[in-house]
Amino acid sequence: MDHSIPHRDAAADATALRHWAERTASGGFASLHLQSGLRADPQMLERAMARAPQALPGEIRLRQLGLQAYVPTWDAMRAFTATRLTTTPDEIWLVEHLPVYTLGQAGQAQHVLDAHGIDVVQTDRGGQVTYHGPGQAVVYVLMDLRRRHWMVRETVHRLEEAVIRTLARLGVVGVRRPGAPGIYLGAPHPRAGAKISALGLKVRNGCTYHGVAINVDMDLTPFAGINPCGFSGLDVVDLAQLGVHTRADAVGMCFATELAMLADTTPNTPPQA
Repeated sequence: MDHSIPHRDAAADATALRHWAERTASGGFASLHLQSGLRADPQMLERAMARAPQALPGEIRLRQLGLQAYVPTWDAMRAFTATRLTTTPDEIWLVEHLPVYTLGQAGQAQHVLDAHGIDVVQTDRGGQVTYHGPGQAVVYVLMDLRRRHWMVRETVHRLEEAVIRTLARLGVVGVRRPGAPGIYLGAPHPRAGAKISALGLKVRNGCTYHGVAINVDMDLTPFAGINPCGFSGLDVVDLAQLGVHTRADAVGMCFATELAMLADTTPNTPPQA
């Protein structure tokens, strides 16, 4: 099943991948090593952020950042959140990351079984440990919950709903799992229960950052080096394994559109008690 894709800065992505590959070992899992201190060209992120954002429903702006290192993008999210005003429009950032493991605030070191040289970053999002790499749609959601009168739990539910709707548009059934944020493959698929999307947020002064990751067409091998989201032996799947062949930026755009429509159709009124 093939799906159309939007334009992206392929030259910039190729440059980042070339710089990464020149500094990594060759063959198998070792080829995914991200050497300590390796970062994508910081000017790539600056150039991506300088481009005019796209307007979405729900008074949301969309930025497509392409392939980026994790830490500079995280720094940019924190800076945006720290300096935003009550009038600052909400934004969604679409990105793919160079290989990295991230530990959330609840993350425990024992859930990193063997990093195989891939950087491990202790971050400030909620949740446990996960992996990010090329071919995964990472969508950062920078929203003022106070202005929208959204509670944190409601926000998580909307993000999950946007993932479920995105997967449905691709012919895939996604379901929630009680007590385990994210989206999982639904029955009757033989791999029902496999995780296809992770979720983790940080809320500071009523504003969110971080967001969701949807596995599109990636090397899933590094997930074997961790207990994904703190669950030993958790099966992890991507869309390519399900016969859906598309690109991460296309899936990220679909998610952003679904979330924006949910925001646009949800009245910005205080929730009922």
